[in-house]
Amino acid sequence: MATKANSVPHPTVIKGLHNRWHPDIPPYATVKPGEVFKVECVDWTGAQIGNNDYSDDIRDVDLTKVHNLSGPVAITGAEPGDCLVVDILDVQPFEEMPWGYTGIFELTNGGGLFAKEFQSKAAKAIWDFQGIYASSRHIPGVRFAGITHPGLIGTAPSQELLNEWNRREGELIAACGEVVPAVAFPPEPKGVHIGSKEPLKPEVLAKIANEGARTIPGREHGGNCDIKNLSRGSRCYFPVFVKDALLSVGDLHFSQGDGELSFCGAIEMAGVVTFKTSIIKGGIEKFALKQPIFLPSPVDPLYSAKLVFEGISVDYHGDGKQYNMDATVAYKQAALNCIAYLMKLGYTREQAYLLLSAAPVESHVGAVVDSPNACVTMALPLGIFEHDILPNPEGLIKRDFGQCAIRSDGVV
Repeated sequence: MATKANSVPHPTVIKGLHNRWHPDIPPYATVKPGEVFKVECVDWTGAQIGNNDYSDDIRDVDLTKVHNLSGPVAITGAEPGDCLVVDILDVQPFEEMPWGYTGIFELTNGGGLFAKEFQSKAAKAIWDFQGIYASSRHIPGVRFAGITHPGLIGTAPSQELLNEWNRREGELIAACGEVVPAVAFPPEPKGVHIGSKEPLKPEVLAKIANEGARTIPGREHGGNCDIKNLSRGSRCYFPVFVKDALLSVGDLHFSQGDGELSFCGAIEMAGVVTFKTSIIKGGIEKFALKQPIFLPSPVDPLYSAKLVFEGISVDYHGDGKQYNMDATVAYKQAALNCIAYLMKLGYTREQAYLLLSAAPVESHVGAVVDSPNACVTMALPLGIFEHDILPNPEGLIKRDFGQCAIRSDGVV
């Protein structure tokens, strides 16, 4: 006689959107430790970017509305001082949206690593997904396996921690003045969205709007750290600052290079993340947990052959200034060396910039002890290209790869 199989309950599916960090944002859902649950996420801009062949939408994006985060999710039993253990079980794009995008933002609206050097104008590449692979009509000749991951994930700050963020970032803004791109983004009531299930009292909504921290930088709670290896199979240890932790996630990526150069530098996508959580009581003290710690995913595309570019802390692509042990300058020089090389192969500067942002490029700090030059490397996987890119005695073969999506007025 046949027996009926035990039914397996479907995981809870959580939506809910908010775009600020604040302890008074109420949870959109509650789960228990050990419960498997799914979180659906829109792309980080809230669907402001379309699958088309112009970058006007990148130029005109409203950054007061970002990032669009899903949650918060209350984890029953988590208390301030605990460690919230988050297992990322899976990260997938929506089946009905098998595409993503990478963008270069305008100097005056977002910027990016080379915003000043390039006087950046909006450009983008649309990527099509086929299983684990991504390719783009805007950057021909490349195809690579993605490492899907959330670019942004974190717990809610306490009121005291939020006040500290606003204090120190406000002091930085005051010290630097009005610079382009901005050094930090203060609280901004314009564009605030809090997707609570129940209407918030006007005074609570006003408090969140006036105090809520912008989601652009990573901070002590996690946040927008864009760590590409936090893919399926990763385990994250987050400090808990408020009751029930209030976990939020968003900014999903299909792939990203180390550094996410162009500000919107990953392959941004909408999709679903599957989680399971547990709690370690008193974990902040037990682990000296000033910021999250991670076990990266065991899933990683195997690109063993790489062409490695070196950079040191001398601005030899600019004014030749010598810096003292500045790893950011060294990273920029390595990237600029790689961009110059890709341009010899026929890619435009914009295509090269976007490719280094989106592909599984690895960067490492070589040395920070040999004054005055820090050394940083950038490794370009050979296997992502459909053609040979290695140096040879006859020089490099320059091909015509067209151009990425640019503004409709033709400005690049």
